[in-house]
Amino acid sequence: MTVPLDYYIILSAFLFAVGAIGVIISRNLIVMFMSVEIMLNAGNLALVAFSRHLQQMDGHVFVFLVMTVAAAEAAVGLAIIIAVFRNRESVDSDALNLMKW
Repeated sequence: MTVPLDYYIILSAFLFAVGAIGVIISRNLIVMFMSVEIMLNAGNLALVAFSRHLQQMDGHVFVFLVMTVAAAEAAVGLAIIIAVFRNRESVDSDALNLMKW
C-alpha cells in the first residue's frame, strides 16, 4: 500500500508553515533557529516525495546537498548564538542591537 503524493505535500506545506510562523512570531534565537531547520526539512520532504513519485533519484541528491548546507548552518548558527549569549547574556532577538552605533 502506497501513500499518495498529496499527503506528503500537505505534510510538507504544514511543516513549512509551522516553521515560517515560528520564525515570524518567536523572539528567542534558538526557537527561530529550530524553525528554520523545520522549514529545511519540509523542503527535503517535498523533494523526496516528488523524486519518489517521478521515480528519479535527482531529488535525493538535492536532499543530500540541503542536509550538508543545514549541517554547516547548524554549526555556524549555534556558534553565533553562543557568542551572542556570552556577550549579551540573552538570546532574545529584540534585545540584540549589535549592528547599531
